[in-house]
Amino acid sequence: MRNKVKTPWYSYYDVVKKHLNYPDISLYELLEQTANNHLDNISYNYYGTKKTYKDFLKQIDDCCRSFKQLGIKHNDVVSICMPNTPEAIISFYALNKIGAIANMIHPLSAEPEIKYFVNISKSKYIITIDIAFNKINHIFKETKLKKIILVSVGDSMPLYMKTLYQITKGRKIKLEDNNFIIGWKSFIKLGKSYTKNIKYNFKGSDVSAILYSGGTTGYPKGIELTNLNFNALAMQSFEACACLNEKDKVLSIMPVFHGFGLGICIHTVQYFGGTSILLPQFSAKTFDKLLKKYKPNVIAGVPTLYEALLKNKNLDGYDLSFLKCVISGGDSLSISLKKKIDKFLKEHGANIQVREGYGLTECVTGSCLTPMNYYHEGSIGIPYPDTYYKIVKPETTTELPYGEDGEIVISGPSVMKGYLNDPKETKLILKKHSDGLIWMHTGDLGYMDKDGFIYFKQRLKRVIISSGYCIYPQYIENIIDSHPDVLMSCVIGIDHPYKVQVAKAFVVLKNGIIANDEILKSIKEHCEENLAKYSLPFEYEFRDELPKTLVGKIAYNELIKEEQAKHEKK
Repeated sequence: MRNKVKTPWYSYYDVVKKHLNYPDISLYELLEQTANNHLDNISYNYYGTKKTYKDFLKQIDDCCRSFKQLGIKHNDVVSICMPNTPEAIISFYALNKIGAIANMIHPLSAEPEIKYFVNISKSKYIITIDIAFNKINHIFKETKLKKIILVSVGDSMPLYMKTLYQITKGRKIKLEDNNFIIGWKSFIKLGKSYTKNIKYNFKGSDVSAILYSGGTTGYPKGIELTNLNFNALAMQSFEACACLNEKDKVLSIMPVFHGFGLGICIHTVQYFGGTSILLPQFSAKTFDKLLKKYKPNVIAGVPTLYEALLKNKNLDGYDLSFLKCVISGGDSLSISLKKKIDKFLKEHGANIQVREGYGLTECVTGSCLTPMNYYHEGSIGIPYPDTYYKIVKPETTTELPYGEDGEIVISGPSVMKGYLNDPKETKLILKKHSDGLIWMHTGDLGYMDKDGFIYFKQRLKRVIISSGYCIYPQYIENIIDSHPDVLMSCVIGIDHPYKVQVAKAFVVLKNGIIANDEILKSIKEHCEENLAKYSLPFEYEFRDELPKTLVGKIAYNELIKEEQAKHEKK
């Protein structure tokens, strides 16, 4: 039925293929194919610790044997609560090799969030970083977890850096006092006694990972992503970029618990035989040092990353000609910022433009990208190979003409299987149209021009994007409303000079409760205990009442208009 879909963007593909052949294999098998062709290439670089693809396969195999020794089987779920470290990606591919499912959790998530992610996925084991240990330890008995596999950021560092890390930042946790905790080294040793063949025949349609997003209700939803979803993304991204090769180094800034980081900065890079430069923590202040040290050929990040690039005076006069591809995603890139970045790149010897992408975690990450040699001002690019876009009238399947605003819908092999244990929510977002294809309704407003270029305007769903992170207002409201002195609340996104947007909470207290500094402090502490740091409200405002719609719902759009009016007056 794909021939019924309008594809005006094909005329801008140039060397890009319209259609690709996707093998019915696992993520690991796709990696293995690449590795066997590039055994001596560097797979990843972690603070100077470099591993070839041959080494990486060996590390994965060792990890597999340890998982099997623990009794992990096909379709078991294991949580990975890690930043960008070798142990995180080794575990991810090892689980895939044995047919298990990786449940990806942000290590800075609050205790209630971690408990929710572990329980909804029915995880039996969790691999986590030492900084998150206390939170997981506190919720351990409220889950069905059998064991915590504990990793330190310093474990894979060169010896001198590891020693320095342990002295300055390392967390000392007594493993011998807890039989449900095992350190990474001890965990890997377990596998030495497992000698059976461990390769599982994993199909492309099998679920490989669970990532989290807001769905249409605003509460975090587990997104079931298949092997095909990830493999298609890798193959499509490589094809759409049209400039990558096995010698390229990619600065892996985006986190592995995010589709952008896991799908683009890791799996796509491993697919074409490049090098992932792993960074567990990124600081805008040291961005110049990273560029000078590693000289990456590719950078993929959010707009705030490039704002930091522009402000970094340590790059004045520095040659950046080693850059061949700069991609911005995770949030909309303003026209003015794009022009500034393009000018900056040209002035520093990089004869390229920043290429904006668009996508959702529900299709792993990007599904649309600015072509290499073309740009339509304000556009987020054109669809990937085998990926189709339409603009429909909101809450319908009726396609709208070119240039008319409506909901962006997507169809293609990277679209998720569905939401974990939530068929109702899945049905709301995945709909079969009259053309016979399944379309994902993004909840985003935009339009398509006659050339097939896509333009994003705003989110129909109540999702706040702050520094590339998704913040879900309804989830924050639930936390605030659980405070004993709060009657109701409403959370909106407000503009921020560096983070693009931050959360602001409007709070109505119960009758008889007087707003004061003590109450505000109590609500803030309550939020800090139950929310990840990046999702904490930036501002709080007490109200006697909240604006309502005609049907009695909170009119959050009215609050947004109020804040916008304040901003315009400044």
